[in-house]
Amino acid sequence: MPENNNFFLAIAGNIGSGKSSLTTLLSQHFQWKAFYEIVEQNPYLNDFYSDMRRWSFHTQMFFLSRRFRHLLDIQNSAEPIVQDRSIFEDAEIFAKNLYLSGKMDERDYKCYLDHFQMMSSYMRAPDLIVYLKSDLETLSNRISQRGRNFESQMDRDYLKRLNQMYDQWADAYQRGPIVIIDVSKKDFVNKAEDLRQVVSIVRWEIECLQNPSQTALPLKSTLNDKTRKAPQRELT
Repeated sequence: MPENNNFFLAIAGNIGSGKSSLTTLLSQHFQWKAFYEIVEQNPYLNDFYSDMRRWSFHTQMFFLSRRFRHLLDIQNSAEPIVQDRSIFEDAEIFAKNLYLSGKMDERDYKCYLDHFQMMSSYMRAPDLIVYLKSDLETLSNRISQRGRNFESQMDRDYLKRLNQMYDQWADAYQRGPIVIIDVSKKDFVNKAEDLRQVVSIVRWEIECLQNPSQTALPLKSTLNDKTRKAPQRELT
């Protein structure tokens, strides 16, 4: 489980949604190799939260390059992988949000996209994405509880815009199947039943990919267009 030794699962979600924790838990449960987002090692992050306009390009380029290195390792891996945040979120949510909000100028944004598009020809999309959806209050509480100094400077409006863009991104995602799990009232870190539910969903979705005749779980459908290539289901 899974039969494909190179299976690739990505955990998507806003800051504070629980991506790293779920990556660890799924890695331990399924005995998969985990790839984590390099956050605290980003040398620009403290400066970024103090002055986003000045440091947005540097910060996003660091994340993009490190994520691309991870993807090269993932593509060469002979074992199943679970990744904490996909490279597509970097470009299509975080960098885009900075540009649209005036925190990254057009010249830098175009340069960033040039790098992203060049890398795209080498990228492998995840076989499955699990998007951890959460309300703003839950995200803020979790960010506060983990006590990272640089995150204490985070503007609540910044987090709110990211949340909106995540929902739009998940709704439009076309590269493969995506399952949306609302974790606003779920605590898979401290509640065994919540974790069992998430693990069961992931296991079932993988089995559906391996056996197309298997019936999908009766989650809320977010698939409005039957011609869409990327099935989406939502657990609230």
